[in-house]
Amino acid sequence: MQYTQITGTDLSVSRICLGTMTFGNPVKEQDAIDLIQYASQEHGINFIDTANMYEGYDRYNGSAGGVAECIIGKAVKGHRENYVIATKVGMKVGSGPADFNTSPEAIYTQLRKSLERLDTDYVDIYYLHKYDPDTPPGEIAIAMGKELKAGTILSWGVSNYTKEQLENLLRAVKEENITAPVLNEAQISLLNTSALDDLLPYCAEEGIGTVPYQVLQGGMLTGKYHRGQQAPEHSRLSEKPEWMKPFTDDVYDVIENCEREAKKNALSMTQYAISWASKQTSVVSVLVGVKNRKQIDEAAEVFG
Repeated sequence: MQYTQITGTDLSVSRICLGTMTFGNPVKEQDAIDLIQYASQEHGINFIDTANMYEGYDRYNGSAGGVAECIIGKAVKGHRENYVIATKVGMKVGSGPADFNTSPEAIYTQLRKSLERLDTDYVDIYYLHKYDPDTPPGEIAIAMGKELKAGTILSWGVSNYTKEQLENLLRAVKEENITAPVLNEAQISLLNTSALDDLLPYCAEEGIGTVPYQVLQGGMLTGKYHRGQQAPEHSRLSEKPEWMKPFTDDVYDVIENCEREAKKNALSMTQYAISWASKQTSVVSVLVGVKNRKQIDEAAEVFG
């Protein structure tokens, strides 16, 4: 496995980041624990991504979440130092004022809940899961600065931010003399390239690494979907169609081109999509969600 050191930190992360959004359902607890340990022991994958809201397909707006974090805590117990764990705050996980967005109260409250579920004293990377229109960037920066000083987080980042939103946050960070965010997590795939236009170049200018997610677009770029054919059993489209991008003719054109390019490069479609994402500006690690060991093997081979 290849590794990259995150600029501004002592953290060295595997080029594959293990996504855990489906942990709980359809990936049951013991299977998920096995996948985390297998990824680490067999392939050297040390970077795990989660969020306070993750509970697989059981998720609904406002549900309590926490399932994936609890699973990770059990999987890494006794070997915490071998892993770089990232979690997030900001999505709605209840009905209280501290259960939504990234106010200082939400950051303080949700971080401690995450630490308890993860059974750890610190989080390596703490992401703002989404832009918060209700909290001034300066207040967010100060709150994150307090957690950095307390050692409850080692570094922080943003997810689902636009370039303009990140610019405003960084301006506040500099004004408040807070250590800047080190990572940007963004939706990037062959079917979703908008972040390449301005967000990633800006991150490169500011020394912020990028972790692309949805690089396989919910399985659309893995070779399992074909024009005019029914969705295969146990695919994301058959299990959770509302999480999928519409299958238009333009989408099938991209899928078919991906298949051709993969063959040219002697790669599977999955591997080609991961490799493509890894080569984009400022990318340090590619987030890949998995349901089984075979998927881990396939992804890890790109950087093996």
